[in-house]
Amino acid sequence: MDFKSKCMSTAIGSMPFADPEHAIDVSLNNLDAPIWPQLSHFGLYEQMEIQYSEGMPSAIIDEEKGRMYFDTSVDYSDSFAEFYEAYMMAMDPDDGNGDCSSMAISEDYSKGIYALEKRLQAEGGKRPFLKVQATGPCSFALTIVDENKRALWYNEEFRDVVIKALAMKCRWQLQKFAPYAEKQICFIDEPILSAFGSSTYVSVQRDDVIEALSEVIEAVHAEDALAGIHCCGNTEWSILIDAGVDIVNFDAFEYGETIAMYPEHVKTHLDRGGLLAWGVIPTSTAIKEATVDSLVAQFEKMVDHLSAQGIDKTQILEQALITPSCGTGSMEEADAEKVFEMTNKVSTALKAKYGFQL
Repeated sequence: MDFKSKCMSTAIGSMPFADPEHAIDVSLNNLDAPIWPQLSHFGLYEQMEIQYSEGMPSAIIDEEKGRMYFDTSVDYSDSFAEFYEAYMMAMDPDDGNGDCSSMAISEDYSKGIYALEKRLQAEGGKRPFLKVQATGPCSFALTIVDENKRALWYNEEFRDVVIKALAMKCRWQLQKFAPYAEKQICFIDEPILSAFGSSTYVSVQRDDVIEALSEVIEAVHAEDALAGIHCCGNTEWSILIDAGVDIVNFDAFEYGETIAMYPEHVKTHLDRGGLLAWGVIPTSTAIKEATVDSLVAQFEKMVDHLSAQGIDKTQILEQALITPSCGTGSMEEADAEKVFEMTNKVSTALKAKYGFQL
């Protein structure tokens, strides 16, 4: 990969706004790589995992209880056969036709995808960058349970379906927006990886996590897009790099020093053209007091800390993106607006300071 991101801006998907058009305005006006907004205001179907469940066999949405689970007690042989047939027709590396529409996300599950598509159609032409996103296979399969409240991750048959369905959903999104962007980014959102290695997930194997992530990353690469992984807490960052991701996105406001705990992996990542997406814009009440100067200083402090581990500072800066630390879906609207404005301003200030042009 030969691409220098040069402190360009993008963001995580969730937003608190009730008006999809306003959410699109916030995205397009503030980000070098605009996002489609995940709008939890619209209820259950736009929640993090449920939004990506459409079309998955045995998925049950219990609207009365406000939850989703997978019923593994029924005979799912026919639905699995249908799923895998569609998967192979689309994804087979030799004979696949690339048609991932069986895992399409409808407007019932995402107002934001279709609002952005409509706006881009009206604009005409192509934007330099666009970003899409999906819940990652680990966060999905370790959060969503079966009828016995056992996480799907521990059912290998269903885990495989989840991984492959999410891979198809990534490709479907990238195909949908390909007419409107010169280059695309797809983030795989994995907040649960911040708990990797804890007593709760002690039986989750590192190799299985890498295998699951790699499969989704390969699907993104099949559409000639950059694959990122977002984790908003501390985690074993080497896992993401070993999985072959192009962009490691981390909370650089609260956990910025943690990336420097893996200097050899980070150096390997950067040397092969990988990027670091610094989530230096806080998505907490800290945004109320944040200024451009304070956040630029925080970013530069973390860059210096990483550079002190033997990694070239110019390389770090040239292969950096600027993002919020997490999504803004649970924030007050005014605070969320400031997050996006500050993302824009900090990115602009850094590009000016270091003479970067995209």
